[in-house]
Amino acid sequence: MPEPGGFEALVLPHFDAAYNLGRWLMQDAALAEDVVQEAMLRAFAHFASYRGGDARAWLLRIVRNVAYTALAARRRGATTSLDAGAGPDGDGEAPALQVPDPADDPETRLARREALAGLDRALAALPVELRECLVLRELEELSYRQVAQVTGVPVGTVMSRLWRARRALLQAQAEGGTG
Repeated sequence: MPEPGGFEALVLPHFDAAYNLGRWLMQDAALAEDVVQEAMLRAFAHFASYRGGDARAWLLRIVRNVAYTALAARRRGATTSLDAGAGPDGDGEAPALQVPDPADDPETRLARREALAGLDRALAALPVELRECLVLRELEELSYRQVAQVTGVPVGTVMSRLWRARRALLQAQAEGGTG
């Protein structure tokens, strides 16, 4: 059983990882905030039942479950997003992406922006179970075992999903003509 006051020490350090996973699963920053808030509340409420082990994987599993519940509710039509990604001038780009990098010339900036947009589209096009494995492994740098623990599937399935996700990204890159 975890020691009293251990939630802050064991779980809170993984808040950024929780948000990152939530954002990639939900594909919407505002919805990801809601998912992570709900997941943190659940983690806090059930912390007494936490039996040790990898706190990061435990929290990410909760985030994953809350995100899947929210995605299912969205598919049933429970919520509707109203152009959440649009910037203040209505161009569909987040304000943080509109700040130019002073080190790059306009052509380099455009090429970089197009490459990142292509990667974002390719990641978004992946089925959620492939995307979550890729995000957990490559962005959150979890081990295969930790990814398996978070997703609730065998390590072999994690490896297969990662292979399929990477192959799909390479195929999207080849079709997009970027190199």
